[in-house]
Amino acid sequence: MTASTAPTPLFDAARALNLARSTLDIEAAALVGAKARLGEGFARAVQSMLGCRGRVVVMGMGKSGHVGRKIAATLASTGTPAMFVHPAEASHGDLGMVTEHDVVIAISNSGESDELNVILPVFKRLHVPLIALTGNPQSTLGEHADMVIASTVEREACPLNLAPTASTTTQMALGDALAVALLDARGFREEDFARSHPGGSLGRKLLMHVGDLMRRGDALPRVGPEAPLTSMLRVMTDKGLGFAAVVDEHEHVLGIFTDGDLRRLIERGADLRALIARDVMHKNPRCIRADALAAEAAELMEQHRITSVLVVDLENGARLIGTLNSNDLMRAKVI
Repeated sequence: MTASTAPTPLFDAARALNLARSTLDIEAAALVGAKARLGEGFARAVQSMLGCRGRVVVMGMGKSGHVGRKIAATLASTGTPAMFVHPAEASHGDLGMVTEHDVVIAISNSGESDELNVILPVFKRLHVPLIALTGNPQSTLGEHADMVIASTVEREACPLNLAPTASTTTQMALGDALAVALLDARGFREEDFARSHPGGSLGRKLLMHVGDLMRRGDALPRVGPEAPLTSMLRVMTDKGLGFAAVVDEHEHVLGIFTDGDLRRLIERGADLRALIARDVMHKNPRCIRADALAAEAAELMEQHRITSVLVVDLENGARLIGTLNSNDLMRAKVI
């Protein structure tokens, strides 16, 4: 019977769920076991990577290689320069990427990967510290390594005990543990993470400043304190921001008038034609500096339940230089 005419296997939902739960149980147990085995080898590995003057070079074949790529990426994004080098390619020239200033993490569950083991003597000649992440510390890889982190598992989650499952989960988790220990030792902060992720949401929140987003120049709705209310309303309509800043002849902020203030005046039955900006403005409006983080502006708006803030130059007597509203922050994906 050809593959195209083979009958569709019957799906057993209960069996699938049981296997899924069993997989998670086995992998969770593997991680608990890895935690119990952590010791001097892990601590020495962190110390060696912390003192590395070059890069951490991660290597691995097959599924261990996929794990290695992720570990290298995690290290690089958390303050430890790292890269992945494929062992098979290393034997054909890529080994030149490794220098005496580097540290190598070699990942192999069996510790007997031919592609890895053939290049181990090169690391010895270069005096490159070698960290083995292996399920078999007594293997060839384990014996050659300067430091061993055991990723041993009792069994794979695969029912056949063949496909790398619990072992790769353990390798991945131990890589994360190395990255976390290193970022803590380096004093790595949110700002450092944002610099490695400028396109992500955290990068936008921690790297984008008010001055990057604020409206300025002719886009600012502003009037003098003696401006008639009707004139101020025309400015508010023209600029479309729902408010007008009241400034003196030197552009120093005196107050603000908003759409909400207008509604309240109308509800009171005030004679709008008899009022001027000074009579209706709110003194001491919420202001922020241009060099403040955009996330600070978002927090200020949320705290005071407002939709706009004025941007001022405090070194020049709170001179109005821009404005920022919630729509600007949303367009920039800060909120």
